[in-house]
Amino acid sequence: MKKSNILALAVVSLVALSGCQTNEPKKDMSASVKESTPMKMVQVTKADATKAGAEQAIAAAEKAKKKAASVSGEWRDTGKFIKQAKAAMKKGDFKKAVKLANKAEHEGHSGYQQAVSQKQLRMPAYLQTN
Repeated sequence: MKKSNILALAVVSLVALSGCQTNEPKKDMSASVKESTPMKMVQVTKADATKAGAEQAIAAAEKAKKKAASVSGEWRDTGKFIKQAKAAMKKGDFKKAVKLANKAEHEGHSGYQQAVSQKQLRMPAYLQTN
């Protein structure tokens, strides 16, 4: 009998306490929370499947990689894709070289955008204890 009363009291307390919480942020926190702007789609350099096009695509990829590295946003495989693109260009497979270089360029731009957008990353209000 005592166990069922304690269990009932615990359930009632839990229900009462859960009704006291709110999902709204605290008023002092709402001023510091900024609306995030949506990220723009990355424009990859248009290059044709020729030697000059592959060189252009690789140069654009290296430039994007360098820009991402300037804000510590370089992704893991960007350099690998550039290296593979150069190897494909050496073999004469310009289509593959352009494809890999475009992929590396996209990663470079995306890494830069990610690093810049997360520069002032803040903990959400619902995770804070204050």
